[in-house]
Amino acid sequence: MSPYARRGVHGQTVETLARRVLSGEFPEGATLDLVALQSELDVSLTALRESLKVLAAKGMVDARQKRGTFVRARSDWNLLDADVLRWRFAEGAASEPDSVLLHNLDEVRGIVEPAAARLAAERRTGADLAALEAALEAMGEEGGTPHHAVESDLAFHRALLTATHNELLERMEMVIESGLAHRDRLVHSTGHADDPVPSHRAVLDAVRAADAAGAERAMRALLVQALRDVDRVRDSVEGPAGDGK
Repeated sequence: MSPYARRGVHGQTVETLARRVLSGEFPEGATLDLVALQSELDVSLTALRESLKVLAAKGMVDARQKRGTFVRARSDWNLLDADVLRWRFAEGAASEPDSVLLHNLDEVRGIVEPAAARLAAERRTGADLAALEAALEAMGEEGGTPHHAVESDLAFHRALLTATHNELLERMEMVIESGLAHRDRLVHSTGHADDPVPSHRAVLDAVRAADAAGAERAMRALLVQALRDVDRVRDSVEGPAGDGK
């Protein structure tokens, strides 16, 4: 269940409105009919306005006198917001194919995570190493569910960013986790992933050895494997080279 859906009527209303905006059902520049929405969603006007405030904080809508509440231009949206990313990945909510969004996030990971691994090797503490080891052990447990595999992978990459001891890099977890979670669910649910432990172990070993260059190389190799896993899933669904078979 999504974080907002757990918040009752308010959260469900936020989710519904956000996905309609992201899907283009409410296009950029469109003025929202609050009275009609209130009736359709069967919520109070106060609850509807509070939900719209959430989207306004994320740059998706705004309200002006004489114009009312309207959808802002995509260029104004906070596309790096964790909720916005999650909504974009939700079924039927993306305004562009998942493949495009995943490609964009792969590029971000390719820029951020190798550099983060280098810094982690230089700055890691005993506590950081313990967190990385715990995540790796969880990743290697036999008989785990796809959900467990996703959570342990996220824990490892979160711990790696924490080990940089750079507050801004730590905040990148919001971006990386959204794409990583979607990728992991896709791969682990189909059983087409290579064993993730060796590639993650190589990163941890280099970080533990304070080998900055080695940690960066190991992370780049890990990301190559991640791309290979996704390609294998696509081939199994579409056939080689996307032939649709």
